[in-house]
Amino acid sequence: MSPRWTPDPDVRRGRSVVYNLHAHLVFTTKYRRGALTDPILTRCEEIMRDVCADFGAELREFNGEDDHVHLLVHYPPTVAISTLVNSLKGVSAPYIRKEFTGR
Repeated sequence: MSPRWTPDPDVRRGRSVVYNLHAHLVFTTKYRRGALTDPILTRCEEIMRDVCADFGAELREFNGEDDHVHLLVHYPPTVAISTLVNSLKGVSAPYIRKEFTGR
């Protein structure tokens, strides 16, 4: 690395690649019904952070309301965004349904 450049912590480096990939994802509830409460959103964030960590991605920001959630994901180029989204939705939904059955 050149002494003229200061390292940027946001830019990831691999063996033969330099990348800075982000995806802004929005997941909505079915029919935009207001089904998400604060405890559900908190648990959803924990689950999605774990899923991102399994893929080598980082969940930079998470925010939600009663009918949708926003995610900002920093992911490596080796991960297809479709695979990441399918895992985020496929893993979080059963856990949320199982833990919050009365909702």
